[in-house]
Amino acid sequence: MPDPQLYFNGINGATGDYLLPPMELEEMADLILGEKDDPALLRFLKSWWRLISEEMRGVVFGVDPLDLQQAKWGIIFHPDEPQEVRDALAPLVEHRQGRVLDYQPGETKDLWLARHGSGPGPVDPEKVPYYLLIVGRPERIPFSFQYMLDVQHAVGRLAFDTAEEYTRYVESVIAYERDARVPTAREMAVFATRHPNDPATQLSADHLAKPLAEEVPARQGYGVRELWGEAATKEKLGELLMAKEAPPPAFLFTATHGMGFPVGDPRQFDEQGALLCQDWPGLGTISEDHYFRGADLDPEARVHGMILFAFACFSAGTPQKEDFAHRPGSPPPDVAPRPFVAALPRRLLAHPQGGALAVIGHVERAWGYSFVWGRAGTQLNVFKDALGKILAGWTVGHAMEGFNQRFAEVSTELSQLLERASFGWSVPPQDLVGWWTARNDARNYILLGDPAVHLRGD
Repeated sequence: MPDPQLYFNGINGATGDYLLPPMELEEMADLILGEKDDPALLRFLKSWWRLISEEMRGVVFGVDPLDLQQAKWGIIFHPDEPQEVRDALAPLVEHRQGRVLDYQPGETKDLWLARHGSGPGPVDPEKVPYYLLIVGRPERIPFSFQYMLDVQHAVGRLAFDTAEEYTRYVESVIAYERDARVPTAREMAVFATRHPNDPATQLSADHLAKPLAEEVPARQGYGVRELWGEAATKEKLGELLMAKEAPPPAFLFTATHGMGFPVGDPRQFDEQGALLCQDWPGLGTISEDHYFRGADLDPEARVHGMILFAFACFSAGTPQKEDFAHRPGSPPPDVAPRPFVAALPRRLLAHPQGGALAVIGHVERAWGYSFVWGRAGTQLNVFKDALGKILAGWTVGHAMEGFNQRFAEVSTELSQLLERASFGWSVPPQDLVGWWTARNDARNYILLGDPAVHLRGD
């Protein structure tokens, strides 16, 4: 049962305090009632929820979403993406027998699909591939486009600074899929901090990381390695990624605070979304010794073939504008000079010794309320479903469909609550806040990497 106050995850890298102070339920409910959702978007999400409630699987009947020959694969480029980046990705396009698609500046998901001959409803891969890899920075192809496209399709993104990094990632994926000698252990590692007097990490350690470690790996024949509470130090995470004495775990799940920095702070682009470790002494104190950032990933680390799921603020990226807790009636403030993908996943995916296959993380802030549901208690079905399918060898993009379906479902429920409130009906604050946080939590998870990658069965 969560505290009556709403605790956001995330630590301010400049002060060591929370990125946002805890909020009372009533205060948060007032913010939500002032938000204005897009009616067209709500109509789409309601219709999509009706479809998937009827056991639709994202693709038209008769197409196996796990068979790339049937579901098909495509790559999306912005027109300004340099030719050297396109050339670097050409081997992956050939490897996937994929289709190259373009994105025009300012296009919404609906306009983009229509221009390519597709529309709402289950995906027809003959029109637009089910698996889609977005290439480029989110200032060119926005996070919002990825969120919406991901409701119907299995979508990933790559956003590196150089063509060489794209080349490294492509070579890593192809090598993993063609060469069984790329070593990974049939093991899931769980790294979860649990700080004294910190309700957010106590909640995520006890009600998210611990149950997942106890239930998910064994069902798929995986071993489990836990770095929990006092063991979840920066040094131990670095040692895990070095994997000196044994192959690296195939899957790593982390539950921590994510680091955030004020707009204009020179550390923001390199360190935002870094994972706060157990070394942190508590509120009001912070240094780079307390968190694991992209620059801390050793050049000799062994992450080739690994998949990371990072439950933390900004662990996948940062938008330019505040997404959630700004005051209604005022424009959302900037949280960064421009939107960007976090440095740590970029370093993992383009590692010189062989990159990780994929990173699943959060854009903007994350919170624990989304997996502890009021009087119903802990609710982990979406997490268990995704992790279980990934460990079972499903493509990562399709394994994440539960989060997209949850986004559609809770958006539908939330819209009904907001409609009742607009009619003057009494809506309990805990119900409003619960559905709202669950909606935003599900929407803002994104996949970095090729959505068609999957763990081998060895």
